[in-house]
Amino acid sequence: MKLAKINIVPRWVILSLDLSISIVSLVIAYLLTHNLDIFSIDPVAFSRNTLILTLFNLIVFYNVKTYAGIIRYTSAQDTFRVLFAVFVSNVGFVFLNLTSISFHYGPLISNKLLFVNGLTSFLMLITYRVLIKYFFMYIKNLTLDKRKVIIYGAGEAGLATKRTFDHDAKVNKTIIAFVDDDERKVGKTIDGVKILNANRLEALIVDHEVDEIIFASYSIPIDRKNSIVDICLENEVLVLNIPPADLWTGGVLHTKQIQHINIEDLLNRKPIEIDTQGIQNQLKGKRILITGAAGSIGSEVVRQLIGFETGLIILCDQSETALHHIFLELTESYSNTNFHAFVGDVKDESRMEHLFATYKPHYVYHAAAYKHVPLMEDNPSEAIKTNVLGTKTIADMSVKHGVQKFVMISTDKAVNPTNIMGASKRIAEIYVQSLNNSLTNRDFVFSNGLSYINDLNVKPITKFITTRFGNVLGSNGSVIPRFKAQIEKGGPVTVTHPEITRYFMTIPEACRLVLEAGCMGKGGEIFIFDMGKSVKIVELAKKMIRLAGLVPNEDIKISYSGLRPGEKLYEELLNDNENTMPTHHEKIMIGKVREYVFDDIESKIYGLIKHAKQNSDRNVVVAMKDLVTEFKSKNSVFEELDVVQEG
Repeated sequence: MKLAKINIVPRWVILSLDLSISIVSLVIAYLLTHNLDIFSIDPVAFSRNTLILTLFNLIVFYNVKTYAGIIRYTSAQDTFRVLFAVFVSNVGFVFLNLTSISFHYGPLISNKLLFVNGLTSFLMLITYRVLIKYFFMYIKNLTLDKRKVIIYGAGEAGLATKRTFDHDAKVNKTIIAFVDDDERKVGKTIDGVKILNANRLEALIVDHEVDEIIFASYSIPIDRKNSIVDICLENEVLVLNIPPADLWTGGVLHTKQIQHINIEDLLNRKPIEIDTQGIQNQLKGKRILITGAAGSIGSEVVRQLIGFETGLIILCDQSETALHHIFLELTESYSNTNFHAFVGDVKDESRMEHLFATYKPHYVYHAAAYKHVPLMEDNPSEAIKTNVLGTKTIADMSVKHGVQKFVMISTDKAVNPTNIMGASKRIAEIYVQSLNNSLTNRDFVFSNGLSYINDLNVKPITKFITTRFGNVLGSNGSVIPRFKAQIEKGGPVTVTHPEITRYFMTIPEACRLVLEAGCMGKGGEIFIFDMGKSVKIVELAKKMIRLAGLVPNEDIKISYSGLRPGEKLYEELLNDNENTMPTHHEKIMIGKVREYVFDDIESKIYGLIKHAKQNSDRNVVVAMKDLVTEFKSKNSVFEELDVVQEG
């Protein structure tokens, strides 16, 4: 028997059934109040009172809509609706009694009888609803292909998850248990389902041959969640997750929203605490420019800046469509905040001059950059134009127009670079750090002959700060979205090398640390973020395949494509000659890196940019290796240049 073939009963049938049960309950009330002596009941009074009470019930049930709910999905809300209807109906009869007494006719029905009738009517109306509900649940549980499910979390979210399945006849799942870490809940029941100790989860999975586990708790520590997922994957149990309550459709959880757990949820770490008050004190009311504002990092920096009561936020990006999307998102979500979208290329000096002269930013967060390693390996000149010339242009404009702080977002690929992208970011680091030192130590005259430092209108001297971190989860070009797409297509999942490892950090986590580092920076520092443990990419791929309910190298093949041009097996946050100093924030360190004298590197950087403008890729790379002596190409056509230099 299939539940789907049983049609929903029309509302008029439910209303008729409710009225009939109300009449039966009145009969029972009469019998109970007359000691089951049917002959002592006045038939005239009984008939009159039955008609009056039925009329009351008809009016009240119709207006309260006790008939509107689908009985097989009876909930606590339906119970309160029935209780209210019965109460109002019987109170109506009490007022009718009072009216009758006021005209010296005496009560139509005794209060004792009304009280008993109210109890019996409520119990019978609820009982038949509950019986029908459990009848349908019993039929549903007879389905042959049902899957055994454990819900992790016996709170409101867990209960909502269970009831979501109860209300969806197309879902063939049986909730066999709740599990919870709170021992006070263990042994109790919710909706007839027992709550068990989460510490016995593995035994429960084995003993009950569990098919799925659903995380319905938002407070599980990340280490605990990872260990649970590992247990589930070892026992071939599918792991699902419910979204945050604020994402439920209309405040109600739907089965389509219960999906496979994301790998990002497992790579996440506990939230990072930052000095919100310190950041607030610095940024409140300030005009702030974000370059690369339409990118993964830039857009998240913007979202987080909104919470600090900033003044004007200028979003600069050369990608018109992406900038338009983020601007629409911000204006729709934060109508009280002042935004301006500025289309422009950071390497276009005249356009950037117009930007700084018009909006006069106090703070600059420089996130604009080319970052894809293989593409930049094939396009060295473009890497220099954007990552070096673009950074130089924004840095120079910041000094000229009196920006207070310039925060550059760099990458761990700048350490001992083996590729064009990483080396270009290292050169950008060198430029802003040496520029900062020149501004701090002495008056500096730019090559165009203008002494911005001696200009009394330039206050204060710009402080340049660099932040360096690794891969961010979910960013454009990240390995995780790529793996997801490959899994959805049925594979293969391509990994470059079986031993390759990477550090990962979430975008919000990285941006919180960028804001904190920008706040604490005094100028000239390269801040290095604690990236946690490195992750083996092939293990990441296997885990993502298992989380999708598939078997690696059976359902989805893993293939190795070989290291891409310029790619390392592992990333570093410091080179061999560098070390770190702690800060007051445990996740942020100051890298003690080699410092350069601005005069020594200025001409080299101008020469590098000249080669890039001429699109002379070979000369570009030679100049880069001269600037960054630790830059050694790997798996690249430019490896021959290292041999020439060594020779």
